Amino acid sequence: MKGILLINLGTPERPDAPAVRAYLHDFLGDPRVIRTNRILWWGILHGMILPSRPKKSAALYQKIWTDEGSPLEVYTKQQTAALQTRFSDRIVRYAMCYSNPRIPTVLGEMADLGVDDLTIIPLYPQYSSTTTAATFDQVQAYYRNQMHMPALHLVSDFSQNPLYVQAIADRIDATVQTLDPDLILFSYHGIPESYVRDGDPYATRCENSTALILKALKTAPKTQLTYQSRFGRDPWLGPATDETLKQLPAAGVKRVAVIAPSFTSDCLETLYELDMENRMYFEAAGGEHFTMIAPFNNDADFVDVLENIASVY
Repeated sequence: MKGILLINLGTPERPDAPAVRAYLHDFLGDPRVIRTNRILWWGILHGMILPSRPKKSAALYQKIWTDEGSPLEVYTKQQTAALQTRFSDRIVRYAMCYSNPRIPTVLGEMADLGVDDLTIIPLYPQYSSTTTAATFDQVQAYYRNQMHMPALHLVSDFSQNPLYVQAIADRIDATVQTLDPDLILFSYHGIPESYVRDGDPYATRCENSTALILKALKTAPKTQLTYQSRFGRDPWLGPATDETLKQLPAAGVKRVAVIAPSFTSDCLETLYELDMENRMYFEAAGGEHFTMIAPFNNDADFVDVLENIASVY
């Protein structure tokens, strides 16, 4: 029996401080995510971050929470259900790296269902050690303790998949034709510069993604690439999305549309950081029209992408 497992980052189970604390404990405790001296970082995490940050983050999650729960999980569930309708002969499930359903739990369930040929698709288009490799670490850790291991197909990156590229380009074209923005801002989730120096190819993947998307466009908007979600004091990839948006109005950019190609579902980083916080920065600096081009969420064209990827195996 063949199976397909979609894996996303994870999300707090509830928009309250205890649930956010549990999520951040696992997420920020992963050495793939924070690559620094473990003893020093453990003291910072438990002595400074976990006592204070969960309450602040919970307030932000409350701004984006839906009646069905966290947007990230809601859309990941919907993507999984939609993909299942495309494969009557395969079992399709989803798991999360840092929240339920956990990767080991779902892998165990799929083994119980007789899956002996498994395609694993992390829902991060551009490979990074902080996301894709962290996912594979958990998969490999599970199978180290199992007597039987299925045939595994690990999809490390789909940023060059033609359907993915065209789906992003179509969103941009529709926005340009409808709203005529002065600039399309490509905002990718950032990582520390030191990770790139040490060999993480993420920045190159983002640049290549942008080049392919621009080539696929039918329109010819002015564009710029930036990085968001900086965490900590170390230098991160730049230019920073927030600082760029603060500066654009003075440079004559009054109408901006932002797209986040590294996100396949809405989450705190798209719904709050980009569409609320960064919108405020742009408008406060004199911007007149801010448009957030939503991620794929439950759109059928992303299910087409996933089907195309999985059909290879």
